[in-house]
Amino acid sequence: MATKWTYGFADGSAKSVELLGGKGANLAEMTSTGLPVPPGFVITTEASNAYLDAGELPPGLWQQVLDQVARLEEERGQKLGGASNPLLVSVRSGAAISMPGMMDTILNLGLNDESVAGLAELADERFAWDCYRRLIQMFANVVLSIDGEIFEDELDAEKRRAGIINDQDLPAESLMKLVDSFKATVKEQSGAEFSQDPLEQLKLAIIAVFASWNNRRAIHYRQQNNIPDDLGTAVSVQTMVFGNMGETSATGVAFTRNPSTGAPGLFGEFLTNAQGEDVVAGVRTPLEIDHLADTAGFEVVSRRLHDIANQLEHHYRDMQDIEFTVQRGELFVLQTRTGKRTGQAAVRIACDLVDSGLIQPADAVKRLEPEQLDQLLHPMIDPEFEPDILTTGLPASPGAAAGEIVFDADEAKRRGDAGDAVILVRRETSPDDFHGMVSAQGVLTARGGMTSHAAVVARGMGKPCVAGAGELEISHADKTITVNGRVLTAGEVITIDGATGRVIDGAAPMVEPQVGGDVARILSWADDIRRLGVRANADTGHDAEVAREFGAQGIGLCRTEHMFFGDERLEAIRRMILAQDSTERRAALEPLLEMQRQDFVEIFRAMDGLPVTIRTLDPPLHEFLPHTDEELQEIATDLGVDVDVARNRVAALVETNPMLGHRGCRLGISFPEITEMQTRAIFEAAVQAQNEGVAVTPEVMIPLVADVNELRLQRETVDRIASSVFDETGATIDYHVGTMIELPRAALVADQIAAQAEFFSFGTNDLTQTTYGLSRDDSGRFLPMYVERKIYPVDPFVTIDRDGVGALVEIAVERGRGARPELKLGICGEHGGDPDSVEFCHLAGLDYVSCSPYRVPVARLAAAHAALAFPDS
Repeated sequence: MATKWTYGFADGSAKSVELLGGKGANLAEMTSTGLPVPPGFVITTEASNAYLDAGELPPGLWQQVLDQVARLEEERGQKLGGASNPLLVSVRSGAAISMPGMMDTILNLGLNDESVAGLAELADERFAWDCYRRLIQMFANVVLSIDGEIFEDELDAEKRRAGIINDQDLPAESLMKLVDSFKATVKEQSGAEFSQDPLEQLKLAIIAVFASWNNRRAIHYRQQNNIPDDLGTAVSVQTMVFGNMGETSATGVAFTRNPSTGAPGLFGEFLTNAQGEDVVAGVRTPLEIDHLADTAGFEVVSRRLHDIANQLEHHYRDMQDIEFTVQRGELFVLQTRTGKRTGQAAVRIACDLVDSGLIQPADAVKRLEPEQLDQLLHPMIDPEFEPDILTTGLPASPGAAAGEIVFDADEAKRRGDAGDAVILVRRETSPDDFHGMVSAQGVLTARGGMTSHAAVVARGMGKPCVAGAGELEISHADKTITVNGRVLTAGEVITIDGATGRVIDGAAPMVEPQVGGDVARILSWADDIRRLGVRANADTGHDAEVAREFGAQGIGLCRTEHMFFGDERLEAIRRMILAQDSTERRAALEPLLEMQRQDFVEIFRAMDGLPVTIRTLDPPLHEFLPHTDEELQEIATDLGVDVDVARNRVAALVETNPMLGHRGCRLGISFPEITEMQTRAIFEAAVQAQNEGVAVTPEVMIPLVADVNELRLQRETVDRIASSVFDETGATIDYHVGTMIELPRAALVADQIAAQAEFFSFGTNDLTQTTYGLSRDDSGRFLPMYVERKIYPVDPFVTIDRDGVGALVEIAVERGRGARPELKLGICGEHGGDPDSVEFCHLAGLDYVSCSPYRVPVARLAAAHAALAFPDS
């Protein structure tokens, strides 16, 4: 049986999204509900993938396209490209997962030197020739890969010659000249005439849209949003309706709620006498949708649009992004899709829909993406700050960002990827700027509205954006911004506030975010759903307080070495390192005992009633020592030792590969007085806190264990010192001793190690390093290239490698719990805040994840997502 490659809009439904793409499936769904959708058909994602695999249209596809065109012609009583009353179509992309603006669209297909006259009979010559010049311009760029700026320059030149500012004011005579000029440019640039065959136009357009799945911006977008490369795009071929057929025609984009704030009510923009790309491209500044009802001739259209918007939101039970066209007073819906939104909007919309009874709390949790929640956990401009405001544009995507001005997307990517904070400044953005938008801290445009490309894409990424700042005069050639008599050059620092539209000179101070209101509601629902516990990595009392405010259920990793930095503490640890014997080491460690004790007291207070896992000293000692002669002389003078003694001691600590050298439990075994001091500080602090009425649950974690005997020796020290503190104070405290599993051997002999450990915490940073043989500090030089070339699917230091590192975790879980069924299991590497890695931890049967304080809400949400996706794990 022949493969079915095409479906009429009446033959599909929203359930066919993987086959028909999001756009095609929704067009079919709207058609079935009786909404005013121009008729058409969809070419499947399977056809796209077949073309991309073979480099040619799959057998039978073109004949099915011809059959669908014949059906449309019969239904409409028109002929594609006919000399009288011609049928014209649009060709649009549409993947199963929305990728707005990343692939290609061509409008007005079917026009040629004959049919343009027939189209003019339906309205007027100006309208017909405007459609024709648009077709040539889009076709040349999308199908023939001719630089679109060439046509823009010709268009600008004709407007200057005619003394006209706006495109829509060009007379028919000027548009006729442009068509001739555009056709000549096509011949010059491509070597061939612009095709006069409507069916050839259609075939080439379909192929171009298929191919756009692999254009640069689409690839970048998929990488940024973790969209699989093998989905392919469907192609929707739809009868054209015209928003540029005079002043009773219009085109626009409308969201059923504000995509920045989530506030209910229709939000969007429109242009009269225009086609769809005019709105999203930002070439003309559109009117807010609220003005549609006030525009002569559009009162009924406005009411109908509001009714359709409400119908679609209730039907899909989510905020919708609607594209519409009004042709001579008649409203048509060209597309609906689930609208991209900011984190702030996602939270409010989800809660509103729960309150209205459209969805359940579990649906709200599922719909809020961890990345959207993360947007709400970043600093905002200090409200007490009085800024030097350069200008104000449209608040296109909330959040604040400061950085150096850059004018080029490639430069934004290069510098952003290198760690520089930059703001990408453009007259207006296009899909080709996407890679630079990803790497920039924020985006500022002089043109465009709230539904322009810059606004929509920035909101989808959670990137601050100010659009349509019309007072900006941007010179890309000179790399300058002129605004209200002031000139700023590339490299100067500005701050943009996407919540208010302010553009501020210099770097504005920021304040930390708060989690409350609707965010707290959704997180409470997530807490009811998730199985995994969520702890925080925190090394100070302040970090612990922040973690608790964000909902942490304890400390999963307190890195004691971080407490040693600071002039007074660093001097003490250096004295210990330079000591000649254990007596000198103990004396040098005495000042640190008091310091560490106080640190632990503050953490225990903040975590009252919750477990606190404290890792004993992990890094090699050389990290605390200077390496230049000047610094060595200074430390020798401060410590009262000969500089040669200091130099020799530093030389003795040098290791070829220190991260696999004398560190972790190996230090504690070689210098037990270090473990003794830290253990005493932990338990004296615990007793002090307990005497204050704080409920303490200390957990002592021994790092870098490869053999059970290492853990046994360190545990003996911990138990001995704990017992001594209890004898001295008359107090007793329940505590636990465990280890980090961060070496492959430890995972493989987890059953042996479990004999001495009451808990395992997987240190997946080091476990990834030692499994891959990669240095996390150095591999950043080539890992991005590995990911880009798909040697590795993702950076294994960002998302856990399930096949390798994950397999070792699963082995350790199985063997550890086989030896000690009550063994508590967690993860404390950076993976603990990565949603995909949290899902793995849920599936692996871990008890908790631990991450940085500001990732705790994200981990809570991700853990709930994992529980919803895999309820039986």
